[in-house]
Amino acid sequence: MAGAFRAVDVSRVRDGVPRSATDRAATEEPLEIRLHGRPFAVIMRTPGADRELAAGFLLAERVLRSPDDLGTIEYCADPRAEHPENVVNATLVGQTPETLERLLADRRQVAMNASCGLCGRLTIESLAAEGPALRVAWTIGADVLIQIPDRLRAAQRVFDETGGLHAAGLFTPDGRLETMAEDVGRHNAVDKVVGRMLMHDRLPLSDFLLFVSGRTSFEIVQKAFIAGIPMVAAVSAPSTLAIDLARDCGVTLVGFLRGSGFNIYAHPERVVTAQPVET
Repeated sequence: MAGAFRAVDVSRVRDGVPRSATDRAATEEPLEIRLHGRPFAVIMRTPGADRELAAGFLLAERVLRSPDDLGTIEYCADPRAEHPENVVNATLVGQTPETLERLLADRRQVAMNASCGLCGRLTIESLAAEGPALRVAWTIGADVLIQIPDRLRAAQRVFDETGGLHAAGLFTPDGRLETMAEDVGRHNAVDKVVGRMLMHDRLPLSDFLLFVSGRTSFEIVQKAFIAGIPMVAAVSAPSTLAIDLARDCGVTLVGFLRGSGFNIYAHPERVVTAQPVET
């Protein structure tokens, strides 16, 4: 946890009076992900759970289709590397040289056309080809759902130090926190928790809901769908594209989960309330 933040000098102004003080800021550093020793992507992240982050990112990018595709993910062992702690190398199982070249070429094309690795890469139509809409039998009570933000917040150790990190957590339908991660980026936090479960061979994650701090974008719902997560909840608003994707892919989407209330934007049948949800 120590590498997740560092002390910084600040001028703290209270009632118009400045005073010198020390604060803690969340660490943001680049993580280079390599495939078989060759550059694939660079992600700005908070150090910690880097291997899990890489695994989750590669799953979302569809480089990995299952845990069986993953050989190893290790920190850089090249003595010439200036910051080996910021480089991880992934090896894939059963990939031909031609397949690896195509993966690298596809990634270069995405990097030239988008600022985000996922933006424009996967559409609702292409995701539909990944599999059928998610269908699960479990439901969650509204009384359980409203407790989840406080339970995730209580587990945010680095946020307590910095006040500047997002978090993502996987919860069971009875409200138990299974695992969580913090990062300066919401997408990274999601990749960390999904990657951790992938590395423990626990996909698909059909028995869990995903809760994230901040808003819900298309990419968050996309990552959940690929991991088999049938419910996504967030403390803030979803985007229109996130709503469209959730409706098409069978993902229950909850926003503005704060205090005693929330909004359901897609598949409300999985949330049990005191009165039937209007559709």
